[in-house]
Order: sequence, then C-alpha cells, then structure tokens
Amino acid sequence: MNNERVLQIARVFLRLALGISFLVAIADRFGWLGAYGSKNVSWGDWTHFVQYVAVLNSFVPKSLIPGLAVLETIIELGLGVALVLGIYQRLVAWSSAALLMSFALTMSIALGITAPLSYSVFTAFGAALLLGAAAVPHAARSSAGTRTAVEFVSSDFGDRTIA
Repeated sequence: MNNERVLQIARVFLRLALGISFLVAIADRFGWLGAYGSKNVSWGDWTHFVQYVAVLNSFVPKSLIPGLAVLETIIELGLGVALVLGIYQRLVAWSSAALLMSFALTMSIALGITAPLSYSVFTAFGAALLLGAAAVPHAARSSAGTRTAVEFVSSDFGDRTIA
C-alpha cells in the first residue's frame, strides 16, 4: 500500500470520526443516548447541556447562554453532516478546527487544562487541522464536473468505489 492510498484512507477515517463525534454529542444533549447519569452520557437532556454551556462561558451574560447553546448545536450539526458527506472538505475541516479550539480554550479557562486533555479536544483539533491541510481544494474537485452521491461519499478513494 503506497503513501497516497494511506492518506486517502486516513482522510476518510478522520472525516467520519470527527463528523460522527459531533453528531453523537448532539444526540447526547437531546437524550438520545440515555438519561443524565447513564453510562457514557454527559448531558442526557437539553437542560444539563445548557447548564454546561453556562459553566464554560461564565463570561457571557446569562441571558445569551440558551442562544449560545442553540448556535453551538446548529454549528456542530452542520459540520458533522458536512464531514460525514465529504462536502467542502477543506473549509469544513478548518471550521471544525476553529470550533474545537474554542471548546478547548473555554474548557481550559473554566475547568482547567486537564478537562480538554481528558476529553481529547486538543487531539480532535489537531486532527481537524491535519484534515484541512490534507484535503483536496474544492475548486480542484469541482473541475471534473458534477458527481453522483456515491462519488461524493467515495471521493477520497479515487476511481475505486466502496464495496
């Protein structure tokens, strides 16, 4: 297996890992992974999530916290879906890196440096940066014309399709 093939596989894996991680976090805040206090559940419902957003963003006026929680959820949903589908890979990867760095900074300030390290937020940030650097620019991809849905999903595998 040559380096280019390994890079193609790594790009797909990173896109899916980051995208699914964002989507699982959203599922957690809506209680789809279980109730608050259940195994592997951080929030379990919207109320606990908003309380966590308030802890991390204590410098933000309390009246803006619910809106910030909604905005964060919308951004994570958009980035998660775009990562999974492989849409605008470079822009989405770097946007994900910016979001993850904002998480890491607010967690570090509010909870100490151990929190983002324990939750691998800096690792996810680095992965998103690497994904952005390794992504093929969108202009180079679109020069080939329109693509089918299968080509979108398997775009990192070149001429091979996922079987």
